[in-house]
Amino acid sequence: MSTLPPNRAHIATEARHPASASLDAMDTLAIVTLLAQDQHAAVAAVEACALHIAHFVDAAAAKLANGGRLLYAGAGTSGRLGVLDASECPPTFRSDPSQVVGIMAGGDAALRRSSEGMEDDPNGIAAEFERLAVNERDAFVGIAAGGTTPYVLGALQLAKSRGATTAFLTCSSHTRPAHCDHWLVLETGAEVLTGSTRLKAGTATKIALNAISTAVFVQRGKVFGNLMVDLAATNDKLVDRAIRIYREFFPQDSATEAMHALSQANGALKTAIVMRTHACTLDEANARLREAHGQLRACLQRS
Repeated sequence: MSTLPPNRAHIATEARHPASASLDAMDTLAIVTLLAQDQHAAVAAVEACALHIAHFVDAAAAKLANGGRLLYAGAGTSGRLGVLDASECPPTFRSDPSQVVGIMAGGDAALRRSSEGMEDDPNGIAAEFERLAVNERDAFVGIAAGGTTPYVLGALQLAKSRGATTAFLTCSSHTRPAHCDHWLVLETGAEVLTGSTRLKAGTATKIALNAISTAVFVQRGKVFGNLMVDLAATNDKLVDRAIRIYREFFPQDSATEAMHALSQANGALKTAIVMRTHACTLDEANARLREAHGQLRACLQRS
């Protein structure tokens, strides 16, 4: 290296945690207990940011309703958490894999092997944005625990220039980026292991992303009560869950009858429920759901 890197000593996630100053001298139980107790700050940080997260959810849900996408991008732990959340939406909500997309500095290879140097390129996401044709119908979340990652800051600027609604999810409060429509600050503070934001900053980020994607798809009609009525039954566990949810609506039906109903609906639980409720065909059930904008409750209430 010929030049000094930027001094990040002022970043909250880089501060030393007073309770772990003698971490290497602590016994194993004390280390584990401290690490567990410190996680409580992650929950509190997301709770404190709930209103700002909710405002972004409303904006993102409107984008998806108009055929847009929810995009995440980050480097290191932040990128991996975005990819994880995106990858879990199709099996949970039977969403199209293109609706929620996780982008990571260094590409998919960086999921398993660190490529931290890629995070220093502010133009690193440009080719991926071009491939995805990011536009004004999309909502984009840049994720950076410390809030200074050039890859993420550059991605925010590029996303905004392409017309997308932008959010910046960070765990350290500092100057708000100019290209950020929604500033989501999770104040988690110093880590037990100084600078290791895979700890409580990672936990807070995971909670926030869970909240974003879940709330977006609740608005998109993927949930009835607290039931996954739009899950993709792709393995035995999920088929069993689909059968049990079906029988919540029709307890008089046996598990075998529920399984048959799911088969008649090509495995689509929500469609099977509509077919059974209205004694209609698969095509008629899908038409009813389209008329109700995918909202099962509204569809069931219509004659």
